[in-house]
Amino acid sequence: MSILAWTWIITGTSFAAYIYIAYRSRAKTTGAFYAAEQSVPPILNGMATGADWMSAASFISMAGLISFLGRDGSFYLMGWTGGYVLLAMLFGPYLRKYGKFTIPQFMADRYYSNGIRVVALLCAIFVSFTYVAGQMRGVGVVFSRFMGVSINMGVIIGMALVFFYATLGGMKGITYTQVAQYCVLITAYLIPAIFISMQFTGVPIPQIGMGSTVSAGGAAILGDPSTQGKYLLDVLNGIQRDLGFANYTEGVRPRIDVWFIAMSLMIGTAGLPHILIRFFTVPKIRDARSSAGYALFFIALLYTTAPTVAVFARTNFIKTINNVKYESAPSWFKNWEKTKLVAWKDKNGDGIMQIAKGAWNDPKSKNEVKIDQDIMVLANPEIAKLPNWTVGLVGAGGLAAALSTAAGLLLVISAAVSHDLMKGIIKPNMSEKEELVWARAGAGGAVVIAGLFGIYPPGFVAQVVAFAFGLAAASFFPCILMGIFSKKTNKEGAMAGMITGIVFVAAYIIYFKFVNPAANNKDHWWLGISPEGIGTVGAVLNFIVMYVVSRMTPAPPQHIQDLVGSLRYPGKVKA
Repeated sequence: MSILAWTWIITGTSFAAYIYIAYRSRAKTTGAFYAAEQSVPPILNGMATGADWMSAASFISMAGLISFLGRDGSFYLMGWTGGYVLLAMLFGPYLRKYGKFTIPQFMADRYYSNGIRVVALLCAIFVSFTYVAGQMRGVGVVFSRFMGVSINMGVIIGMALVFFYATLGGMKGITYTQVAQYCVLITAYLIPAIFISMQFTGVPIPQIGMGSTVSAGGAAILGDPSTQGKYLLDVLNGIQRDLGFANYTEGVRPRIDVWFIAMSLMIGTAGLPHILIRFFTVPKIRDARSSAGYALFFIALLYTTAPTVAVFARTNFIKTINNVKYESAPSWFKNWEKTKLVAWKDKNGDGIMQIAKGAWNDPKSKNEVKIDQDIMVLANPEIAKLPNWTVGLVGAGGLAAALSTAAGLLLVISAAVSHDLMKGIIKPNMSEKEELVWARAGAGGAVVIAGLFGIYPPGFVAQVVAFAFGLAAASFFPCILMGIFSKKTNKEGAMAGMITGIVFVAAYIIYFKFVNPAANNKDHWWLGISPEGIGTVGAVLNFIVMYVVSRMTPAPPQHIQDLVGSLRYPGKVKA
């Protein structure tokens, strides 16, 4: 069967399963809508957290980034996994012991102020919309290639599906849907990697294959018998140097920027609202920490495979395209050309595609091939000439990754509107039925806005997501950490710190990405820190402002200090 037929079969089957699961586990109470009635077993919550976490950036874009950045892409792996250690040790058990529904509600109670609740819900909405833009764009990219529709139409189809199961099932429906989505996405990611590892090295475990020597079959694929017995990474380094690039295993980004990006992603992970609310769904306090452990295991299956996918995809891409006549270009290139995510421009009129260092649209560069790095994972099975069903499976996996995270983010936005704004501030006496109506209306409105972000995205998928992490790092992480471990931090300090952090980070990102993009390079960055890493600086500013203002203003009331103490010790929380 054709790729299109396989894609429709696999994607259609998975979509039907998602809809069925969402319908069977639909929410009938606010407890089910916001926290799945706190009844999700830790291992399933860990799997759902993994799906919620491994977004389009993880599935679609991360390996593509590593393919082009080489070693410089390692900060995504370090930051996005290291954050779960912080979650397990610093946040998870304490937030579950608190036992409410949302992060803005925790902030309001801990800092005894509805004002900070408003600031927190605005930050949650801002971060979530920034993050969801990348997910909807990822949905559009997958649909445009594998379903034969435009990217914009793909975004609309994804909106319709998420609208159904997010508004119907709430957290309960989303959780069990995400368990199914994790199974789809991890299968889709591992199977092609195993196939290609066998092709190149004869080793069935991709993580080992990446560091192994090229087999006879791999040398035949590379078209160079002399590569047999050489380490695959050494071969890739040689290919890179021949084209004018730096060694794949060496980085060119300033080391300080790598550190700041990794730290921003790490503390941003621990501050993301759609991840934090997952700790409210387990039955017991100790289950929160074990959920984080399970989640880290499930995430590691994909994250340790991503570098191997990047190496295989980069090697295959160059060998199948470089110095090949356009008329003889492989079918995968012609297929992806229709999406306008790859292109060729014959600069010297010889009819041969040439890859070289430099921008595709720069007349002085010899590079004639443009490729969107977000397609590397999706195109990987086609480039490696794997069976059509594996191509369709990867498409379904990409959709599962993007939709699972989008649903979790939309639930955060919905809860911010219904529970924190309407129920918490505007109409405290609202009935449970009215609150459910507002929750579903908030989710529906969020889906529409998210779709617009998907159609008009402010950057490529992983880059947009990195910005969301910076915003979360600068706003939520310091305030939640101090809220749990510092009795003396007060509402004035928390509000001043949160506003300072998020305004600074947002301004820095907006300036370099939109106001003056020509200056977005290491020569103009403050202290050599890129917009992707500025969240770390924002978090430090948040901590400093919070500490100084808290010491200059009255201490929190005694019952709030008792609340903070009760969060960290056995027994019930003293509300």
